[in-house]
Amino acid sequence: MEQLIEFLKGTGFYLLFGKIGENWPSLVMIAVSLFLLWLGIKKQFEPLLLVGIAFGMLLTNLTAFTPFDAMYHTDLWSAFMRHEIGYGEILLQGGLLDYLYIGVKTSIYPCLIFVGIGAMTDFEPLISNPKSLLLGAAAQAGIFATFIGCVYLGFPQEAAASIGIIGGADGPTAIYITSKLFPDLLGPIAVAAYSYMALVPVIQPPIMKFLTTKKERAIVMKPLRKVSKTEKIIFPIAVTIFVALLVPSATPLVGCLMLGNLWKESGVCDRLCKTAQNELMNIVTIFLGISVGATATAEAFLNIQTLKIMGMGIVAFGFGTGCGVLLAKLMNLFSKNKINPLIGSAGVSAVPMAARVSQSVGQKENPSNFLLMHAMGPNVAGVIGSAIAAGVLIALFG
Repeated sequence: MEQLIEFLKGTGFYLLFGKIGENWPSLVMIAVSLFLLWLGIKKQFEPLLLVGIAFGMLLTNLTAFTPFDAMYHTDLWSAFMRHEIGYGEILLQGGLLDYLYIGVKTSIYPCLIFVGIGAMTDFEPLISNPKSLLLGAAAQAGIFATFIGCVYLGFPQEAAASIGIIGGADGPTAIYITSKLFPDLLGPIAVAAYSYMALVPVIQPPIMKFLTTKKERAIVMKPLRKVSKTEKIIFPIAVTIFVALLVPSATPLVGCLMLGNLWKESGVCDRLCKTAQNELMNIVTIFLGISVGATATAEAFLNIQTLKIMGMGIVAFGFGTGCGVLLAKLMNLFSKNKINPLIGSAGVSAVPMAARVSQSVGQKENPSNFLLMHAMGPNVAGVIGSAIAAGVLIALFG
């Protein structure tokens, strides 16, 4: 009987009811994780990463009610950030999620995901219409506007830079820069970034319609020219050289993106390209989601900062969308071949969702209008632009 009682005292249920007053924040985080699982599974909001993030959040907060050692140790990583310990101590003292998080902290996961993104990306619309690069750059204005707003709200510059990158609509880039500049906010920023990416079809259309007229939304653009294979091969090489020399700190992300694309376009690395698109992408997505979710502890998540992050995140998306649309309207003042301003909203790098939104809104005004390929130019330009913006912020505040 005594052994049975001791066994019951060692269960999480006993500790749950015994420590419910002490650990109620962890209960709230468990509820949040279940809500995010519902969003990912039922509503299909970025499920490939959101389900993993939510489950990692569930695991790390459940350990508050177990007698065993935690799988993720915030104290170890705090000591690591103070340069008091190294990776060796984390390997000796850490748990499963600490080991997986090393891939985030060393930027391995985001870079490998960019290899997969590059292998799946077609830069032909951008090469065919280089002006779309400007639209992709304009949409990144949301990053810097949000950075200024966050500094005004009292965030440290490193944290403001990490929050601002949400406006790039690029989850791996947000994780990459946050892990380098302000890892304490990794959980809230990752959740905000992927949640708003999933809400692009909801957030963007009202802004696009407000900033354009019915006539502008109905503009039919000329077909894109055919791009040669040689151009497609030269493009990733040229971009890598240019970015490496201009913004060296952006080289890991842009270099991995262009390597994946070079595998795709060269036509001689089919096995590597397919592996990057499928097996590599899937494996890294699993590790990235779980380890990022593990950082969303009650201490890091349940505070006024998280509400500010969620608020500034939507400001970043809105500002980036608006800037892309407005630049397209400005370009029409000097351009013989008119641009449908709706494609400017695709400059945020939520590929290909933002381009599909441009297509959807445009086709409602003119059913014979097909903007998807035109919108893919700014869309893929936004991927490059957000990576370069991240490199600039890391160079300034890293």
